[in-house]
Amino acid sequence: MLRFGVFDHLDQSGRPLQDIYSARLDLIEAYDRAGFYAYHLAEHHGSPLGLAPSPSVFLGAVAARTRRLRFGPLVYTLPLYEPLRLIQEIGMLDQMSGGRLEVGVGRGIVAFETAFFGLTHLETPPRFEEALDILLTGLGADRLTYDGRFWTYRGVPMEIPPVQRPHPPIWYGVGRPDHGAWTAARGMNIVANGEAAANRLIFDAYRDAGGPADAKLGFARHLVLAETDAEAERLAAPAFARWRANLAKLWRDNGADPIRFPKDFAEAKARGLAIAGAPAFVRDELARQIEASGATYMLCRFAFGDLTPDHARRSLELFVGDVAPGFPGALADADMN
Repeated sequence: MLRFGVFDHLDQSGRPLQDIYSARLDLIEAYDRAGFYAYHLAEHHGSPLGLAPSPSVFLGAVAARTRRLRFGPLVYTLPLYEPLRLIQEIGMLDQMSGGRLEVGVGRGIVAFETAFFGLTHLETPPRFEEALDILLTGLGADRLTYDGRFWTYRGVPMEIPPVQRPHPPIWYGVGRPDHGAWTAARGMNIVANGEAAANRLIFDAYRDAGGPADAKLGFARHLVLAETDAEAERLAAPAFARWRANLAKLWRDNGADPIRFPKDFAEAKARGLAIAGAPAFVRDELARQIEASGATYMLCRFAFGDLTPDHARRSLELFVGDVAPGFPGALADADMN
């Protein structure tokens, strides 16, 4: 069954940081009431693309401010973590939320960011593999014993186990069909950012490799809704430009540009990666992409760039009231208490 979730870079809008955090937590409370499945938060470092370099800190506030919304990082950049400490953070968040944590893991796709921590692109893959192995081992054990290349532990008591045993659901961001097979073998949920046809290849590879039938196979899209198509595009174009500038800053500081990402809203719209319009248009476009990709999960980006909190909230209201009813069951029943 299709479900709707939310993805958030928590990128710089130009407003004071305290205001950004406060407004986003208010919006997340609205996601909770509306019945979204989960809120997924990115991790970035030294970049205006992500203002949650420690996702666990922000997600602790999310746990306290929500009742049924699941939540988690998409992703924890594992090569940057001491695995024992992260195991304990995951246990805390799962316990604090009553078992609502979803754990995304990744290598870190921006080499400029991992370089801030003294890691090269050759070091991050093996550190990721070992950290993931330790994470899954420790979360399901009473004591952690592990002898690895980077980390070694001897009988460390696991005093804060997760509620969800042996561990919370694991997520991974995918970009190629071989990622589908790799994640299927590990029973992970997956999220892709490509065009619908490319996502179909990844999801088919996942299914062909025997991934769990109930796994969530998702994709994310920037969404802006308004009463008319013209008004939605008027809001979306500059907001996407601000988001794209946030994305590109580290690259441009180093004489490069992330060319695989759309250069502006017009290109993103043409490729189906950003959708702006009145509810009827958004509903039809999402239905087309979900059918074309074979997705079972769709992540909405309602807040990005310099969209005001009021505009993000209006997009959410129109989505919940006029788009979601076209996808029965994709949102849980609203809870306005």
